[in-house]
Amino acid sequence: MSHSTTPETADPVLTAERAHLARAAECLTEMRAAASAVVDAGVDAWASERLGAARADRLRALAADPGVPPFFGRTDSATETFHIGRRHVRDAAGDPVVIDWRAPMSRPFYQAGPADPQGLHRRRRFGFSGGELTGYEDEILADGDQPVAGKGVLPFLRREIERPRSGPMRDIVATIQPDQDDIVRAPLAESICVQGAPGTGKTAVGLHRAAYLLYTHGGQLARTGVLVVGPNRAFLRYIEQVLPTLGEVDVEQTTVADLTARVPVRAVERPEVAVLKGDVRMAELLRRALWGEIRKPADSVQVPLAGRRYRVPVERLKRYVDDLRRRARADDDQQLLHYAAGRERLMMLLAEDARRQKEEAGGSPGDGETRRAARSAEVRAFCDEVWPARDAAGLLCRLWSDPDRLARAARGLLADDEQALLRWAVPPRSVRSAPWTAADAVLADELAGLLERTPGYGHVVVDEAQDLSPMQCRAIARRLAAGSLTVLGDLAQATSPWSPSDWQRTLVELGRPEAVVRPLTRGYRVPGEVLELANRLLPLIAPGLPAATAVRAEPGALRIRPVSTFAGPLVDVVTEIGDAQGSVGIVCADAAVAEVAAVLTGAGLPAAVLSDDGEEAPRVAVVPAGLAKGLEFDAVVVVDPAAIVAAEPRGLHRLYVVLTRAVSTLVVLHRHDLPEPLAQHPAR
Repeated sequence: MSHSTTPETADPVLTAERAHLARAAECLTEMRAAASAVVDAGVDAWASERLGAARADRLRALAADPGVPPFFGRTDSATETFHIGRRHVRDAAGDPVVIDWRAPMSRPFYQAGPADPQGLHRRRRFGFSGGELTGYEDEILADGDQPVAGKGVLPFLRREIERPRSGPMRDIVATIQPDQDDIVRAPLAESICVQGAPGTGKTAVGLHRAAYLLYTHGGQLARTGVLVVGPNRAFLRYIEQVLPTLGEVDVEQTTVADLTARVPVRAVERPEVAVLKGDVRMAELLRRALWGEIRKPADSVQVPLAGRRYRVPVERLKRYVDDLRRRARADDDQQLLHYAAGRERLMMLLAEDARRQKEEAGGSPGDGETRRAARSAEVRAFCDEVWPARDAAGLLCRLWSDPDRLARAARGLLADDEQALLRWAVPPRSVRSAPWTAADAVLADELAGLLERTPGYGHVVVDEAQDLSPMQCRAIARRLAAGSLTVLGDLAQATSPWSPSDWQRTLVELGRPEAVVRPLTRGYRVPGEVLELANRLLPLIAPGLPAATAVRAEPGALRIRPVSTFAGPLVDVVTEIGDAQGSVGIVCADAAVAEVAAVLTGAGLPAAVLSDDGEEAPRVAVVPAGLAKGLEFDAVVVVDPAAIVAAEPRGLHRLYVVLTRAVSTLVVLHRHDLPEPLAQHPAR
């Protein structure tokens, strides 16, 4: 039952809830004031610095957001009433005024239902406008000892789901459903792969899981950190406010390109070269190239120690080098000793050998003398010859520039024609001026990981993971260390050359083959009419994958219009839907973006092109199909589906992505024939 008021009406329940809202806001203000008033005890500089950092973190977490009310729901049991909000709010006595949505006692708000009330007899949701509480909706879950009959999507919940989506992505904390909540609250030690159909909220679920884990395991994750990896900067810009809204401000959000920015990318290679450089065989190629730099010792070394020189014979030198190389690989995939650490260890082995010789002769050299011996010119010269220092970019540059070096590393691994694809026709004058590509940057990161240990995170969230190359997966796996992983994606939306038919290969390459695949198939964002159209492509692009189902229908949400030319109809459609509140995305093939934008701006419409520079999307955006993945708009106009399909090998997958970006309205303008499954749709 829903309730709202006008200035002429009064509801005692609404009046009481507004009073609690005012009290919660006042308590939150007092909490911020208390955090600001924390003073430095002046113990020492380190303690002062830590106190200042903790105070700043606390103030950021309590920062006021005028558009976000302190609570959004309430649970009533026989003995307790809790208001549920985005963060914990307490009064001056320490008593809870609002319970954080992540707290265990908040879980029944998301999980309780008529069949399993979980001790609740009522769940209440609130409606807000401009920060003002305007209404409430009660769901009676149990009447005495008897559960009540189930209901569909309630009006307030539906309105929240359908609320216009202009601007960045919002949190879904007020609308999390039981299947989503199960994933959000999964244990930290559990790695999860979410196979999420369009509109199921998989991205939001992944972000809310990060917020939940930071709340539940704050001490541990404060040390190790949480990383969110998205497909591009436009996507990161879209999601960047979700975690801060939930009170989590110290989560790093990045792309694979920024994560692996080891070289200055200034070139684009042919698709077949990019595909080869993304192949997992590159990992073995680079390993061979790096460890192939090591040479067998050819002569003994005189190590200076405490005023004398001690000869280390060549036989022992060979044994030292061989032992270290064996430690470098325990099996085919695990790197136990990094190259740079091996060089350092070899230097110390020579110094320790000299130390033992001196001790056998009755001397007692100290640790400082031994360390100086390891840094002596003689030891350095030996290691420069046998185990030379290397850097990732320099080694990769030499590998692509030197056919003989590449052939040695690729023997039995790559065919001659594949080696030819990798070689640079003209060696660059310097490492920095080399024609580096995005795929090269990932390979340089692989080499950097072989040279030295890559710092890891306690938890990593990877979105749109179905498009990652094996080498990109390895780059993310290096950041995992002993942490866990949340993988988000949809095999039906896979558009890259490496896209898998199932998740197992990707999970193996990400280093978490044991991750459980959790499907999300209930579409909350996309209207049923739109999903039904897109689902017609599934037998062609992802046979065997369950089709998404929608929780809501929107008569009139889908229009398919054949046109002889795009300019006039496009202007008419955008003018019509652009008058409504919310965001509009005009999606077309990447090559047509400039032309479509010129048509709209020439007609005086406030359209702008969405780019991958991280800038906020305009309300009326011309969207390249290649950037559409992960984004949502209230209304979407798809221009020339045939061109989108023809633009790339997995064009039907791209079209599936494009067709499922709309929250309320989808208009398809086509001049050429639609793919056969779509051509048979009655809305045509």
